[in-house]
Amino acid sequence: MSVKSNHIHSQVMWNRLISVVEEQALTLIRTAFSTSVREAGDLSAGVFDEQGRMLAQAVTGTPGHVNAMSEAVGHFMRALGVETMAQGDVYITNDPWKGTGHLHDITVVSPVFRKQKLIGFFACTAHVVDIGGRGFGPDGREVYEEGLFIPIMRFAIKGEVNHDLINIVRNNVREADQVVGDIYALAACNEIGDRRLQEMMSEFKLDDLDELGEYILENSRIATLAKIAELPKGCFSNEMRVDGYEKQITMRVTLSVEQDRVVADYAGTSGVSEYGINVPLIYTKAYSCYGLKCAIAPEIPNNAASLAPFDAVAPEGCILNAQHPSPVAVRHVLGHFIPDVVLGALHQFLPDRIPAEGAGTTWNIQIGVVAKHSEQGQKDSSQILMFNSGGGGARPGYDGLNATAFPSGIHTMPVEATEQVGPIVVWRKELRQDSGGAGKCRGGLGQVVEISAAQGYTMAFNAMFDRILNPAKGREQGTAGLKGSLQLSDGTVLQGKASRVQVPDGQRLILTLPGGGGYGDVQERDDKKVVNDVRNGYISADAAREVYGVDLQAPLALS
Repeated sequence: MSVKSNHIHSQVMWNRLISVVEEQALTLIRTAFSTSVREAGDLSAGVFDEQGRMLAQAVTGTPGHVNAMSEAVGHFMRALGVETMAQGDVYITNDPWKGTGHLHDITVVSPVFRKQKLIGFFACTAHVVDIGGRGFGPDGREVYEEGLFIPIMRFAIKGEVNHDLINIVRNNVREADQVVGDIYALAACNEIGDRRLQEMMSEFKLDDLDELGEYILENSRIATLAKIAELPKGCFSNEMRVDGYEKQITMRVTLSVEQDRVVADYAGTSGVSEYGINVPLIYTKAYSCYGLKCAIAPEIPNNAASLAPFDAVAPEGCILNAQHPSPVAVRHVLGHFIPDVVLGALHQFLPDRIPAEGAGTTWNIQIGVVAKHSEQGQKDSSQILMFNSGGGGARPGYDGLNATAFPSGIHTMPVEATEQVGPIVVWRKELRQDSGGAGKCRGGLGQVVEISAAQGYTMAFNAMFDRILNPAKGREQGTAGLKGSLQLSDGTVLQGKASRVQVPDGQRLILTLPGGGGYGDVQERDDKKVVNDVRNGYISADAAREVYGVDLQAPLALS
């Protein structure tokens, strides 16, 4: 039976393909060594046709990875040559300009063969705990300083692993077992995808993905274009001010809404930084398309056709189109703000659909701990990566989500899992009262995290935090969320971006994360919601009275 001849049959196969890539992603989570993958889901997985077009992605994963990966597969095909590919091959890179934006993300691509014919590819990406160089931090001045650069190359040739590559990796990273283990996990992830796809194709009697792929892409294209056709046509602009490093950064976008596409143009955005907060265009496109698609066509599955009508451009030398060899290690700091920049422009013609600004970038912290006096059987040092999230922006009709990673979508990392990786103690991890912006709908709360080295160890960390100077703005009269801060337990205030910051003995590091902006007039907030917020500890009694005008001694508060 032809794929196109039976709509229900085709939908069943489409859904089955999505389940295949979900199992692909879950294999990576189950086999990965790094907590950033196992616990936070900082990964992506997807299946592509023989032309390198993404047909389906796993729901598990981050848009910065999967949307960038959708473009990366084409780079692999051009660099290696499709005619040279063989069954059992596995390819690898962490090229920031052809992968996902920085050296810490490793992308692995595996060709799929059926009856000796190339029919497609599986690809996946994961963030590894270390890649050598200066480590995961903002202080590099060139990409050469930021770690080991793996060009597009073969990790395995017809099933035989390239042990020379493994040896190079082992001798250039601080956590060799974790990093090498994650590379093998990435390869295993694609292998499981291949197995499940072969089973599916046998069940449905398919020799290739051509007809199914065309069905998926054509239906996605038509549905996406229909959504764009409903939009008002024209140009709409927005800008956002963020902390930057050596100076504050202006991110400016102009959306051009046409009949069959929407383009985000970042002309007017600040130039490149001397430090590693720069963003390659592939990552800028990934988060631009994500922001646009979330607002315009959120229910349409993510694939090459549903992404194609959305695009992003930026002048060379702009901080959102940094050229090689610009430092890019913490490109996520600015990259995670891109959807809110885009959404601010969309708010001008989709006012009932767009949330207030949120905390945006995750507060990733790379911690290094070293034993003061090494004993037999004790590991001298460890590298620990911890992800923390601020508050989401309030939505029209709903409060913002507390301590939630938007737009990255990574999970909260359990304290127990983080402490198990290395000798640190997380003394406190709690929601930050009153941090969400006020409004008819309240902004999501940030959190407070307090960390120290375990007894017998010293601790240093790399800071890559933002919204310390510039809070998340509210919309429609909603107020801004609270700014973040970074300090020691004795009150010493620290910079939001720096590498190898030493925490003195006896001191604890305190991360105070920003809250999301509020939405709507604060006077329109339901008094019962204010009372419930006080009862839940989300806002203080003082804020209820002074900001919302709710007296907790009134009968309503006591009911």
